[in-house]
Amino acid sequence: MSDPRIAGAGVTHFGKHPERTGRDLFAEAGLKALASAGIDPDDAEALYYGNFMGELAEHQGHQGPLMAEAIGLDVPATRVEAACASAGTAVREAVKTIRNGEAEVVVVGGAERMTNIGTAAATDALAIAADDLYEVRAGMTFPGAYALMARSYFDQYGGSHEDLAHIAVKNHEHALVNEHAQIQKEITVEDAIEAPTIADPLGLYDSCPITDGAAAAVLTTESYAEEHDLDASVAITGTGQGGDNLALQDRPHLAQTPAADKAAEEAYGDAGVGPDDVDFAEVHDCFTIAEVFAIESLGFYERGEGIAAARNGETTRDGNLPVNLSGGLKAKGHPVGATGVAQLATVAWLLDGSHPRADAVPDSTVGVAHNAGGTVASTTVHVMEVKND
Repeated sequence: MSDPRIAGAGVTHFGKHPERTGRDLFAEAGLKALASAGIDPDDAEALYYGNFMGELAEHQGHQGPLMAEAIGLDVPATRVEAACASAGTAVREAVKTIRNGEAEVVVVGGAERMTNIGTAAATDALAIAADDLYEVRAGMTFPGAYALMARSYFDQYGGSHEDLAHIAVKNHEHALVNEHAQIQKEITVEDAIEAPTIADPLGLYDSCPITDGAAAAVLTTESYAEEHDLDASVAITGTGQGGDNLALQDRPHLAQTPAADKAAEEAYGDAGVGPDDVDFAEVHDCFTIAEVFAIESLGFYERGEGIAAARNGETTRDGNLPVNLSGGLKAKGHPVGATGVAQLATVAWLLDGSHPRADAVPDSTVGVAHNAGGTVASTTVHVMEVKND
């Protein structure tokens, strides 16, 4: 069994691009990935593509073959949908395809077009990732759902909006040098605390923006990379996926994310590493409280201790365990169907030294990507390692 190598990756600018179609965005990212990999596109044998709301934002379903065509591939193409974890789940399918010997070269990616329909319609579209019968019809939106989860965490473990503000400040600062980021703006703790409330206790700076964008990566077998003399030193050595009840009301608690616990345990076991081996992580901070859930589920902190990590400087770029050096979803942006592959690309670039924040983790050998869907009813975790062979 061969651990897939990341031969190349490409991302668009994340931001407001309402004039561009989804296929245009994915073509940019996919062609960048193929060019950076330096492979013959005819060698690609499959495409796995993440997208969540294409029918609602573009009246376009069946996007797999459309996106293969956009980057000049004549391969079986599969669209993967798992809400905000669509791209992470697509990565997992690509990893399994290479490991089981079905293909030597697979393209994985994702795209989302969201700003063209406006904030209200995008919020409604995102809400279909929740339970329509018992949550959406009662008026729940995702800012409201994560506010409930934040309140539950504060009640159970302590913490405050000021703790969350430190997460927002950290991720905004990390994004300042990321040319792909939607928001390159430094903020203060006071800015975050005094920002307009979205859903108490979450404010404007606790929430990720609505984003257009795309990401893609080329995965190959180790033998293909060696045979074609590719610069592919980063391997995906662990993959995991977990699930939970879709509706919050059906869960025993709101302050934990067991789907991420399961995904992390599986990914670590697959890679043969543990949380103490990880040098940095890219996690799904759609809201600041989500970063807390993620770093606790990944085993970096005990329950109730992750809330203070950013305030203590432990997850900042000069901390012991930098988290979201890209700026995270919070500042880099969150084009839903692309996020998981953008995280994969970021981890690979940090490990090979080509990311502008790589100076924060110069000797790193192990990075983790955590991608969550809905209120963390779906989660994927991938472990990536440098292989100097």
